[in-house]
Amino acid sequence: MKPETEYKQLEQEMQAYKPVMAKAAETILDQEVSSYPIFIVHRQEVNIGVPLVQAEGEEAPWSVNASTLEELATKKVIPMVKVDDFREVYKDPREYFCLFVIKDSGAEFIFLPREDTAE
Repeated sequence: MKPETEYKQLEQEMQAYKPVMAKAAETILDQEVSSYPIFIVHRQEVNIGVPLVQAEGEEAPWSVNASTLEELATKKVIPMVKVDDFREVYKDPREYFCLFVIKDSGAEFIFLPREDTAE
């Protein structure tokens, strides 16, 4: 599948998760847990973050955990020497969700616009 097709599919699949992720991001930011909330989007077991949503077949194909830049650096998912570079590319968490998507083919960071998450 082409990267842009994969991104569009992921974007569609994430729509149902946006309200939960928005609430978690607000909590992380408002309680000053971190200025860098990151959502771990996965289909297999991971030991990162706090579980928000468990995958449930076709309806909810992904599990989502809430994490932070600090946790990913501590667990060496992001090397300490790359933390400042990461902060530079990190987008405003009140406008974008930072997703760390773990798939069979590897893992990547994706910034997904929050737009239609108003309650």
